Amino acid sequence: MPREVDRESVRLLLSGGAQIVEVLGPEEYEEWHLPGAVNVPLRRVDKQALEVLDPTSSVVVYCWDMA
Repeated sequence: MPREVDRESVRLLLSGGAQIVEVLGPEEYEEWHLPGAVNVPLRRVDKQALEVLDPTSSVVVYCWDMA
């Protein structure tokens, strides 16, 4: 179930094995991604998520919008 989490919660989730996914476009991901993040562009989440993510682990989704 999606929910908003703060920075400390993200740290705890990641230390427990959660996956971090950035939904940025490929160019933005190359320039701005977080260490260890997997890139699944938002427009491809439905198709690619099951291909690249472990369904048994928690997922933290991150998007940074410069606008």
